[in-house]
Amino acid sequence: MVFSFPQILFLGPLMQLSMDCPCDLADGLKVVLAPRSWARCLTDMRWLRNQVIAPLTEELVFRACMLPMLAPCMGLGPAVFTCPLFFGVAHFHHIIEQLRFRQSSVGNIFLSAAFQFSYTAVFGAYTAFLFIRTGHLIGPVLCHSFCNYMGFPAVCAALEHPQRRPLLAGYALGVGLFLILLQPLTDPKLYGSLPLCVLLERAGDSEAPLCS
Repeated sequence: MVFSFPQILFLGPLMQLSMDCPCDLADGLKVVLAPRSWARCLTDMRWLRNQVIAPLTEELVFRACMLPMLAPCMGLGPAVFTCPLFFGVAHFHHIIEQLRFRQSSVGNIFLSAAFQFSYTAVFGAYTAFLFIRTGHLIGPVLCHSFCNYMGFPAVCAALEHPQRRPLLAGYALGVGLFLILLQPLTDPKLYGSLPLCVLLERAGDSEAPLCS
C-alpha cells in the first residue's frame, strides 16, 4: 500500500515515459519481466548501487537508526525535519566528483548541489513520515528505490511535449491524489505496532500527533 505513493505522485512522469517509449505496453512488460533483463541488472554495479544498496543502507541509517536517537531528544516533529538535513548533506560527495572530473562550471556545480540538497531533504522528510506512520522500513526502501530509478520529474520537457495538456493534467492529478491519500493510507491503525511511537511513550511523550 505504501509503495503505491510514489507511483501516484509520479503519475505525470510515468505518463510521459509511456508516451515517449517506442514499444507498446505488452512489449515493455515482456522486457521488464524477462529473466535475462533481471540478470543483466544484478550484474550491473551502478544498478545495484542505485536500486538496492543505496536505498537499503540510507534508509537504515537515516530513518531506522537516526530517527529513534533524535526523536526522544527533540520530539517527533522536529526530528522528522532535522534528520533529512543530514540526509541531504550526505549527498554532497557529488560535488567532489563533479569538481574532480570538471563536469561543469564551479557555479553550476554548487547550484546543482543546492538543488539536490533541497529535494533530497524533502524526500527524506517524506520517508521519515512513512517510517513513523507505518512502523516498517520496507516502504521507505521501496519508495527510495523507485524514486532513484525515476529521477527528478522532467517538468521542462513536459511543458514542451506535443501532448502537453493531458501530460500536465497527469502531473496535477498525481500531486492532488498524493496529498489527499497520504494521511488515510498511512493511518497507523492499518499497520499495527509502531516501534518509534512505543519508544516515545516509554520516554513520556504519549501525545505525538504522527503516531495517531
